[in-house]
Amino acid sequence: MQAMYRRPGHARVVFALTLMLAGSAALAQDSGRGSSGKLLLTGGVSQVEGAAGGGLTPWAVIGGYGTRDQFGANAFYTRVDTGDYAMDSQGVLLGLFDRVEVSLSRQKFDTRQIGAALGLGRGFTFTQDTLGLKLRLFGDAVLEQDSWVPQVAVGVQRKRNDQPAVLAFVGAQSHRGSDFYVSATKLYLAQSLLLNGTVRFTKANQFGILGFGGDRRNGYRPQFEGSAAWLLNRHLAIGAEYRMKPDNLGIAREDDAWDAFVAWAPNKHLSLTLAYVDLGNIVIADNQRGWYASLQVGF
Repeated sequence: MQAMYRRPGHARVVFALTLMLAGSAALAQDSGRGSSGKLLLTGGVSQVEGAAGGGLTPWAVIGGYGTRDQFGANAFYTRVDTGDYAMDSQGVLLGLFDRVEVSLSRQKFDTRQIGAALGLGRGFTFTQDTLGLKLRLFGDAVLEQDSWVPQVAVGVQRKRNDQPAVLAFVGAQSHRGSDFYVSATKLYLAQSLLLNGTVRFTKANQFGILGFGGDRRNGYRPQFEGSAAWLLNRHLAIGAEYRMKPDNLGIAREDDAWDAFVAWAPNKHLSLTLAYVDLGNIVIADNQRGWYASLQVGF
């Protein structure tokens, strides 16, 4: 697994898989083999750490538009900007037979002027690589409309940060760690409403950007995450998300995060998500609110 976190190798993998996605999508469109019964947007968009779901939280759905005898894949780029900070996230995802999802992503967090104020230097950047795995256990969020049982999945996100010395200085116990989660998702077609609830067991500080564990707490704590999306039509959805986060570091109070979004998918190969996001306090900067934009391509 260590080799997967080396930067040159990660970049080559992401680039190669992106080219494969583009070629596969084109081939599928020409041959008709890539068509699936999944409805637009019901596979979610790309969550900031790479899983299929909303922007902030994973859903129980398997990414891509592949059905139970197909595979699907996505590549994405996301930008979050609050003024004081900026984060870029990019990655790829493979969904196998609507059962298993594997994702690989990288988050780069730019501290801008805050880095200078902290003595790190203007524009100091934290880089985190995230390897994700999700398994659908039971249920179908879309097809089983005669049942109240949601689609349920479990997942893990293994994260590694490239600044262990800085993280130790601020009180983090480690520069790497794993989040474990269980998600339940249900689409109510008659109401055009999708609901998701996720419980994440995590020690991550600011999604892992500030390491894992801290001088205040170092154990795993369950955190709730929720999403609601209203499908205005087959191409457009609006909604909101809420994500609880642990408060482990004495030097840096951490608040929960939320967003309000609009997602547009003209077809099954492209989607664009725009959102207003509130990340709360990040280190010495309060009220970190700004915009979120994400582009996803796939099949």
